[in-house]
Amino acid sequence: MPQPINKKIFLYFFLFILFTTFNNKNMTLEGLTDIKTIKVTGLGTENDYELLKKLEKYKFKNLLIIDKQEISKLVEKNNLIEKYTILKRYPSTLELNAKKTNFIAQVNKGNSNYYLGSNGKLIKAEKKYENIPFIFGKIDIEDFLNFLEIMNNSKFNYTIIKNLYYFPSGRWDIETHNGILIKLPKKNLENSINLSFLILNNDNFKKVKMIDIRQQNQVITNE
Repeated sequence: MPQPINKKIFLYFFLFILFTTFNNKNMTLEGLTDIKTIKVTGLGTENDYELLKKLEKYKFKNLLIIDKQEISKLVEKNNLIEKYTILKRYPSTLELNAKKTNFIAQVNKGNSNYYLGSNGKLIKAEKKYENIPFIFGKIDIEDFLNFLEIMNNSKFNYTIIKNLYYFPSGRWDIETHNGILIKLPKKNLENSINLSFLILNNDNFKKVKMIDIRQQNQVITNE
C-alpha cells in the first residue's frame, strides 16, 4: 500500500514548480510565504494583545524557514503561559495557541505581591484574590509545589485554605477561611493532612479553632 506523501515535501515540490514555471517579470513568488498574519489565543484579550505586539517583529519573515525555537524563547518569557503550541498556517499565517497558568497561591517578594502559577512561575499581582491562599514565610517554589501535590492527592479541600504559613524548619501551618489553624508536622505529611480532614468533618470537633498534629500519634485541639 503506497505511503502518504509528506506534506512538507509536497509543499516544497509545489513551490519548486511555481518558481520554475512563473519566474518572469510579471509573476514572482517573492513574498508568497512571508508572514502577513500573526494570531495569539488563550490568554484573554489584553494578554493576547500584549504577546502579539512582541511577536510582531516576525511579520514579513519567511514562514518556511522561521525558527520555532527562537519564537519559543520569547514566548517562554511570559510567566502567564502554562503550555503552548506554535503553528505555521501556509502560506502566510503564524499562530500561537496558549494555555494560561492557574493561580495557586499568592506570595510577597521584595515588598511586592505576586501570584504563583501552577507552572512554578511568579506573575505580578494587580490585586489580592480572597479565594487564592496567601503564603507567609520564605518558600522554595519546588518545595511548595511538592506540598501542593501531596495536598491534591489527599482528601483535603484546598479551596478552604485562606493562608499558609511556612517555617524555616520545613513544616507548614494551614489557616482555613472559617478561622481554624492546623499545625502540620514536617514528616508523614499526607497522613497528617488526611487526619486533619477527618477532624474537620467530625461533628465532635465543630467548635475547634486549632488542630495540632505535629507530634506522632497525638492530636491536640483547642476551642
